[in-house]
Amino acid sequence: MPERILIVDDDPVQRRLLENMLTRGGYEAILADGGDAAFALLTGDGGAQIAAVVLDLVMPDLDGLGVLAKMRETGLTVPVIVQTAHGGIDNVVTAMRAGAVDFVVKPVGAERLAVSLRNALANSALQGELNRIKRSRAGTLTFRDIITRSPRMQTVIRAAEKAAGSAIPVLIEGQSGVGKELFARAIHGSGERCAKPFVAVNCGAIPDNLVESILFGHEKGAFTGATERHIGKFLEATGGTLFLDEVGELPLPAQVKLLRALQEGEVEPVGGRKPVKVDVRLISATNRNLIADVKAGRFREDLFYRLHVFPISVPSLSDRTEDIVELARHFLIRFAAEEGKRITRISGQALSLLTAYRWPGNVRQLENAIFRAVVLAENDEIGPDEFPQIAATLCRTGDSPEITPEHTEEGIELDAPPVLAPPAFAELPSSEAGRMQPAPLIPSAPFPEAHMVSLLDTRGAIRPLEEVEVDAIRFAIAHYSGQMSEVARRLGIGRSTLYRKLDTFGLNPEPSTSDNVVAG
Repeated sequence: MPERILIVDDDPVQRRLLENMLTRGGYEAILADGGDAAFALLTGDGGAQIAAVVLDLVMPDLDGLGVLAKMRETGLTVPVIVQTAHGGIDNVVTAMRAGAVDFVVKPVGAERLAVSLRNALANSALQGELNRIKRSRAGTLTFRDIITRSPRMQTVIRAAEKAAGSAIPVLIEGQSGVGKELFARAIHGSGERCAKPFVAVNCGAIPDNLVESILFGHEKGAFTGATERHIGKFLEATGGTLFLDEVGELPLPAQVKLLRALQEGEVEPVGGRKPVKVDVRLISATNRNLIADVKAGRFREDLFYRLHVFPISVPSLSDRTEDIVELARHFLIRFAAEEGKRITRISGQALSLLTAYRWPGNVRQLENAIFRAVVLAENDEIGPDEFPQIAATLCRTGDSPEITPEHTEEGIELDAPPVLAPPAFAELPSSEAGRMQPAPLIPSAPFPEAHMVSLLDTRGAIRPLEEVEVDAIRFAIAHYSGQMSEVARRLGIGRSTLYRKLDTFGLNPEPSTSDNVVAG
């Protein structure tokens, strides 16, 4: 799904112009005719889906500075790009101090706006990743920190939000790597116990002879090596949330004592003389079929029903392929920052590999694959060469035997969006200073390959010169990645002539009008 950008301007001509630019650049535009309407959209049900705001500074009633002030008061952190016809330094300073991330002057060109949006969204995503890591460590993650665009995941999140408002025991089911602990932390961070401890225990990693001690604690001298008193995870989580990950791995003797702890609200430390009262909110998780384990005698039926009060099933990544691009975006931003690399995009060929792969390791495997790709990358773009294992697996299993470095998935343009920094705009004749690397301006029909421009039509007749010229121009645009100056130079014509031919041949169906529109 494209990024949603809110356009706020009282001038309908400017709104239509910006909407046209954003739509062509691969964004989804949302329009507001004033500051009050914009603030209502930002704080409404769909406000969390707005990625950035293009805000007019001078408007009647609530102006741009007023919107920025109200956003700051309510804690909204959506990046804002301010635009106005009055570009004095005082306006720039005032807007930036009020919280704007960039400032453009009307009429803004498509390239200049693309640069601003790309930088704003990239910085916002990086800051979001850093804040998410901080909240994870502080135990204050919420459901907004779950990265998803999948309708199935939205249904799961709505159920989890209801569970967060209660102390009901929750059992999170799903394959390994789908994000079960993230859901547990979000339930804790969205509930009344969010200020209290969140204690996670991986039951599958505890030796059988230490399970009781780790969960319920032990007294000094209770057994050989018990040189200090240990309070146990239940007491450590008192007042907060205890998360038992892979609870199906607990041995049967520990299951008996866990059941008693849940029934009585108290634990008995190893070597202790009397039980100790505990107050914990229990969330458990498993990647096993506990019902099958109950039937096979590997898991206690009474404990199962104690844990299985509010089950939540997290779908695998192969069942929510809509999330692959968004997850890859966040992982790329984080790892590029950690590794100190300026990687801003992923090619269409690489994306075709990611979306075709089944991801048996789910989100965790995708995260590791992006990490490895960042380490391997030698320039600012990740291509299919950075995913050799995935490509080899796809070819070996026959799931997608046609995938090669030249392959692009249907609907994805070669070396064009989807990009992991926000999508770039195609270069337009109204471009301003501050050049960028534009996305290729490639028409919807496939462009010809090198040395393959035919002079004959399907009936063997000579093609009109105009058709041959169209093929040559389209190939040049693709070959030089939309760098129109280079395209014109290589074709031996001027830029103005090139743009005139684009308009004449219908290769640029929506020419920019930004140089002819001036708003107050």
